[in-house]
Amino acid sequence: MLHVLTHNILPVFSMLALGFLLGRLGKVSRQEAAAVNRVAFLVLQPALIFPLINGLHWEEFRLEALGFYALGQVAVFVLTFVVATRIFKRETPEAWLLSMATIFVNTLLYVWPISFLIYGAGAVLPITGIVAWDSAFTFAFFIVTTDLMMNREATALQSLKRVGSNPVLIAILLGAVTNALGIATPEPILTGMKFAGAAAAPLTLFALGVILSSHAMKPSATILTVSGIKILVFPLVVWLLLHLGARPQEWNDLVLLTSAGPSGAMAFALAMLHGVRTDQIAPVIIWTSVLSLVSLALLA
Repeated sequence: MLHVLTHNILPVFSMLALGFLLGRLGKVSRQEAAAVNRVAFLVLQPALIFPLINGLHWEEFRLEALGFYALGQVAVFVLTFVVATRIFKRETPEAWLLSMATIFVNTLLYVWPISFLIYGAGAVLPITGIVAWDSAFTFAFFIVTTDLMMNREATALQSLKRVGSNPVLIAILLGAVTNALGIATPEPILTGMKFAGAAAAPLTLFALGVILSSHAMKPSATILTVSGIKILVFPLVVWLLLHLGARPQEWNDLVLLTSAGPSGAMAFALAMLHGVRTDQIAPVIIWTSVLSLVSLALLA
């Protein structure tokens, strides 16, 4: 456990921590971090996502395991949304994104690179499957639904134009279409994308750390509850669902490992984009990032 923590998990977490520290010390401004994050979102993340979706071989995945993970996401999302709206009286958009934070794990930029460090490229097919699922479906779902929720007065055409110009969604769509048609990415383009995509995780985590550093970390009842659901309840629900049916043990182990990761940054990014309050969402990301150091080390 200690070796995994020090040699595989902390090196990835260090970019988030470094950004947080430099932000608190005033060495990197929020505006500078926002510019870095924008470049990462517009250029680097699409370059990371497109080759992933384009090169998938769905026949290699245990779809029932991915289905159980998705079912766990639905159950925990509904639970959190009810708690956030009924008990903590949060407005619908904030409750929606707080609930997203419990099920949208930072797989692509955090758990995936950690899993490659621990298990190597040949042993992380389950995590790759979840990265593909979250990138192609979960992420797209929250981008579209949050946009529609916050722009109810917009026409269908306006919403379509706004959502359709999202570079990550474009990368997902192009990757899915070329995958379905069996169109392989030319090697020079693939090389360029891999080169650019390699910078997506460290730059995004660093920028996120800087941006989050301006938020107070004092936990409220909402923060404690949502963080607890993410770190404890979501992995427990996934663990219970994985007891249904039989599959190779590494699938159960790695799917469970993924569920124990920290909240993804996109709930915070969508809140900033649409003007939803972030004083509860941001600390959830911070606290789950810290607490998941233990959960990931135990399960890896």
